[in-house]
Amino acid sequence: MARDLIPSDATIKAIREGDKRRRLTDGDGLFLLLFANGGSHGWRFDYTYQGRRNLISLGTYPDTSLALARRKAEAARALVAEGRDPSVERRAERKRHLETRTEEARVSAGLPPSDSFEAVAREWFAVRRSGWSKSYADKMMARFESDVFPWLGKTPIAEVTGPMLLAVCRRIEDRGVIETAHRALQDSSQVFAYAMATDKIDRNPAAKLKTVLRQPEPKNFAAITDPARFGQLLLACDKYKATPVVRAALKLAPILLLRPGELRFAEWPEIDLDAALWTVPAARMKREVREKLLGAPHLVPLPRQAVAVLRELHELTGHAKMVFRGERHHDRAMSDNTINAALRAMGFSQDEVTGHGFRATARTMLHERLGFSPEIIEAQLAHSVRDSLGRAYNRTEFTEQRRAMLQAWADYLDQLRLDGDAVPMRVSAPKPSTAPASVISTPPRSAPPPVETPVVAPVLPSPVEKQELSTIEAAKFLNASHLFIAQEIDAGRLKCRQVGVDWRISVSDLVTYALRVRLGSHEDAQHS
Repeated sequence: MARDLIPSDATIKAIREGDKRRRLTDGDGLFLLLFANGGSHGWRFDYTYQGRRNLISLGTYPDTSLALARRKAEAARALVAEGRDPSVERRAERKRHLETRTEEARVSAGLPPSDSFEAVAREWFAVRRSGWSKSYADKMMARFESDVFPWLGKTPIAEVTGPMLLAVCRRIEDRGVIETAHRALQDSSQVFAYAMATDKIDRNPAAKLKTVLRQPEPKNFAAITDPARFGQLLLACDKYKATPVVRAALKLAPILLLRPGELRFAEWPEIDLDAALWTVPAARMKREVREKLLGAPHLVPLPRQAVAVLRELHELTGHAKMVFRGERHHDRAMSDNTINAALRAMGFSQDEVTGHGFRATARTMLHERLGFSPEIIEAQLAHSVRDSLGRAYNRTEFTEQRRAMLQAWADYLDQLRLDGDAVPMRVSAPKPSTAPASVISTPPRSAPPPVETPVVAPVLPSPVEKQELSTIEAAKFLNASHLFIAQEIDAGRLKCRQVGVDWRISVSDLVTYALRVRLGSHEDAQHS
């Protein structure tokens, strides 16, 4: 075994090339390892911590002199005396050094410090945004960037106080946008909750500020409550040139009384067409967070008219998850402004009606015109309904009463269409067809007397449904799709006649049409 030598410059230089590694001991755990064959000479410190021996490096010679090595060894002994492990302390120091360099790089790149409110908010936003629509996420980040980050963005999140956040919200209130102030507070509160969950802070300064902000004035959505005018709106929706998805949404929105977001995010697994029932998950309803997580779903009975619309739409979007898919991205729901944009294009102003206003229309007419009780109406609107003792009703109650009510409502809407004396058979956006055109006029229809007392017997098909049924039977006869037959009727190539209160396409007309189509196809083949 090689002798231990006391390290010195002279001793180190005396090591001959080819000698084995030598250990030059300085004492109290400090020694120098020398490598004669080109290896680096390294200072080591040997110590015992909590009964276990440990060895750490203190640098290389000659970069680290004997005097500097002794100072480092003395500092390590002091840590052991304080009950701290020098090895653990060195790793922590390296981590702090790396974080410092990282922070300097972030600042140089124009990014906020990693412990700042803005950095944590963006981290939370990145985690959550996959569950939001693009428009919702964009609006939220725009609020942060315009109203919150300029004042709190660079402040360490642990140093943000309630008064600081309140001052930010007061600036928003001073602009007169009270609701925006509440949303900014709510968004910020979620950021603080995330920071608590990730052990960045131990309190939420936004927790008690909600009641301090000014409350927004109650805002009613514009709605039509005049039956004649609402009938004109329904007719305009029927005539509106749009994609099948948008047309289906315009037909269902007035019938089902769902909020726009509850409707447009519909998924096919939620809908049982055979049972005529739509189960809207609690998470998509407008409820408190706890109810969204633990509450019962909202059951929506489907009238016959709604089932017919959904069955037709299922042919187009039923292979995917979204019922009302986006025009460009089929894995996403249609835009949140689609229905309102359609209403504006039809000539109805925002002050007269909105997509959300269909609910207010139904709420008024169901009670005043059709005589249904407020409890049943409110249950269908998914509002909190309480009994005479103030207890909340179960949201799944009144299902059969609501089924009868919605069927009567759908039939009443059909009557309002007929009152306008302009009920179209079908109005579809696309009109592709290879069949030869033949113009066949449709006799005018007389309008029935106005409906004063409402409830139409739900066991009989409505006039509009009878028109639907005629196209279904024709489709079966010609082995064609329901949508194609509707397009041919729109184009005047098939004729649907009114017989009493029914609408029918005669067998002779269907045979003539089929022969004409086949003959036209045969002539096209000869010409080609």
